[in-house]
Amino acid sequence: MNKLEQLLSQYAAYHLDRKNIVSHFIGIPLIVFSIICLTARAGVNVSSLEITLALVLIIASVIYYLNLDKIFGFIMLLVFAAVYPLGLKVAAMSLGAWLAWSIGFFVVGWIIQFIGHYYEKKKPAFLDDVIGLAIGPLFVLAEFVFLLGFRKDLEQRMLTSARKQRAAMDAQSLHSIHS
Repeated sequence: MNKLEQLLSQYAAYHLDRKNIVSHFIGIPLIVFSIICLTARAGVNVSSLEITLALVLIIASVIYYLNLDKIFGFIMLLVFAAVYPLGLKVAAMSLGAWLAWSIGFFVVGWIIQFIGHYYEKKKPAFLDDVIGLAIGPLFVLAEFVFLLGFRKDLEQRMLTSARKQRAAMDAQSLHSIHS
């Protein structure tokens, strides 16, 4: 199992319920967009190019995703390239509007996430492993690619491993309750 499969499987173990996965299709993009909006206001000008904190985070994320998987990394690059200009528009708003929209997206995104986890009856993955915060957007992208009918072999390997991990987590929870 390669690193991508390991990370997606670990994340998927907390996300096997369809309602939870659907909630992540809304919540995670809102949270990521809010972070782009919040960090797009901080930056420096280098020659005629403005380097924002959002741009630095995007570049670091894309490099990380490309190292895990070239196809997913390239798609994430395209998504970030499309979304970044919108984040800059929000960052250019008045201070109050910028904060209201950015924090609003963040809060709504997390509420949707926690509603999904209510159906899953599992805590979010990042509570056990902080890397889940970086894998969440990649998981949503992977699920979208799977829905389109691509990379089905990866999906099957991920789900098989995730179900085994989930069974082990559930057995450990039962053991803890009875101890």
